[in-house]
Amino acid sequence: MKQHVSHRASNRVEVLVGDAEQLHNLLSNAEAALLPSAVIAGTAGVLVTRHGPNRYTVALCDSVPFGETRELDAG
Repeated sequence: MKQHVSHRASNRVEVLVGDAEQLHNLLSNAEAALLPSAVIAGTAGVLVTRHGPNRYTVALCDSVPFGETRELDAG
C-alpha cells in the first residue's frame, strides 16, 4: 500500500500508511497541517484515531483541550 495523506476538510486529515516505519512521520505531518486551524479556533485539540492497521484520521476535536493531542483506537 502506498503512503497517502489526503485533506478531507480544513479540520481533518486522513492518513493511509503501508509502511509502519513512515507512520510517525505521516501522523506528525498531518498534525502539523492542522495546527494553524487549531490556533485560529483556539478551542480544539487534536484527536488521532486509528481505524485499522493502515488507516488513521487526525482531526481537530472540541472534546480535546486546546494544545493537547489524544489518541483513540476505533479499530
